[in-house]
Amino acid sequence: MISILDISALLLVLSALFGWLNHRFLRLPHATGLLVMGLLASLILVGVEAMFPNELLYEELAGALRRIDFTEVVMDGMLAFLLFAGAINLNVRLLRNRAWQIAFLALIGTVISTVIVGTLFWCVASLAGQAIPLAWALVFGALISPTDPVAVLNVLKNVNVPGEVQIEMQGEALFNDGIGVVLFTLLLGFATGVGGQAFSATSALEHLVVEAGGGVMLGLCAGYGAYRAMRAIDDFSVEVLITLALVAGTYAVAQKLGLSGPLAVVSAGIVVGDLAPRNAMSEHTEGYVTSLWTLIDEVLNSVLFLLIGLEVIILRFEPKVLALAVVAIPVALVARLVAVSTPVLMFRWTGTLSSRNVPFLTWAGVRGGISVALALSLPDDPAKSLVLAATYAVVLFTIVVQGLTLGAVARRTWPGLGTP
Repeated sequence: MISILDISALLLVLSALFGWLNHRFLRLPHATGLLVMGLLASLILVGVEAMFPNELLYEELAGALRRIDFTEVVMDGMLAFLLFAGAINLNVRLLRNRAWQIAFLALIGTVISTVIVGTLFWCVASLAGQAIPLAWALVFGALISPTDPVAVLNVLKNVNVPGEVQIEMQGEALFNDGIGVVLFTLLLGFATGVGGQAFSATSALEHLVVEAGGGVMLGLCAGYGAYRAMRAIDDFSVEVLITLALVAGTYAVAQKLGLSGPLAVVSAGIVVGDLAPRNAMSEHTEGYVTSLWTLIDEVLNSVLFLLIGLEVIILRFEPKVLALAVVAIPVALVARLVAVSTPVLMFRWTGTLSSRNVPFLTWAGVRGGISVALALSLPDDPAKSLVLAATYAVVLFTIVVQGLTLGAVARRTWPGLGTP
């Protein structure tokens, strides 16, 4: 029997090994390299299993990965810490200057994309003879529309873009995650018939306001409380512990209260990241806090991207759904294009938005582990295999293809900028 310790050891050893091989030979961005190598290793093992059905190595690795609840690991484990690590480093001044653009992209843009992806995917599936209920197509739209904060922040490490565009991407990714999860929950309840009769635009809006707004308020209060506690002392070990407790405690309380845990953690991170370095932490303490959260971000990112690649070992897709899954890629791109173009067209008179940025923002719509986790959490249904295959196709394409070529798009969009 493989224990949790064995699984943890396996993931860390593979992360270190693949990281070294990538740095030595492939030289891809670290997290992307781990995903690619994990994917290649998975495909090799699948091939070995096809040629040698009795191969024990494949069965042991597949059995170990099946013991990992990907949804629970991501949504109830890694996500809170990765979101906080991203939020604590946000430039609040730039965030405040671009607040309404970020709010529009995170809220209205996610809704627009959900509707477009769901409708187009439903139409394409019907034409291809793979009929899927419209409600389930909209569920797919909800889980694939939000840009993944972990993946976006990882990509931005290797791309040089203007400050206002970078803060829009960061802010949108951090906030639309919570919005997307709320939409996903609502639409899934409608698709499965749980509370379907009570579903309406009014009830959906009320649910969104309560869950998302409540999560933001909880995070602001918790973050300010942590900041006041840190200001009252000068001990780096305790202050580091306070930041860890803030993340775990805020996310857990939000989950218990039925509020958005991701939005709560992001809000808390913004408050602490803005106030604590200026008023509560010494330079010595700030160095320890920054180092800790940089390390957490790098380690968890490595394991998460490796897991995404390795999931191919246990995710077997029927050949008839693979072609439709590939079609989901341009569908998601079209929806992203409309979502980022809408505020430019609607608010052109403000002079703060430029159509020049639209191609880059469209190509920068990277999805990641959150979309995969939500797809894996779906209940058993004939539509699940199609949604899961389409989700995996879009995630792999955006991380590998879009992520690796985003630098070239940025250099073409802003020729005067160098490399980071």
